Amino acid sequence: QVQLVESGGGLVQAGASLRLSCAASGSIPSINTMGWYRQPPGKPREQVAIIRSGGSTNYADSVKDRFTISLDNAKNTGYLQMNSLNSEDTAVYYCTIVTAGYRYWGQGTQVTVSS
Repeated sequence: QVQLVESGGGLVQAGASLRLSCAASGSIPSINTMGWYRQPPGKPREQVAIIRSGGSTNYADSVKDRFTISLDNAKNTGYLQMNSLNSEDTAVYYCTIVTAGYRYWGQGTQVTVSS
């Protein structure tokens, strides 16, 4: 059984920074891909950033140059550094990993940016 626990969300003012963490536990041979998704109020879930085992990354255009995804394979923990937050970043943020051919999701952490 694999579990993902996100942390680091909260209420911040526009322009502030937050760092989200995603700790994975359980039977994890290796993390092939880790990703962060978000679901704004009343909108569908959208991909924010992904990082692959080789280190390559992809970002949504809306967060490029503001967010940075990273992965500590030794700790099975991923991070999403979010800078210059604005009200459009308000959402529930979910992390996901792919390991041994399966995808797992965390429960999500709320990020609210006040303008």
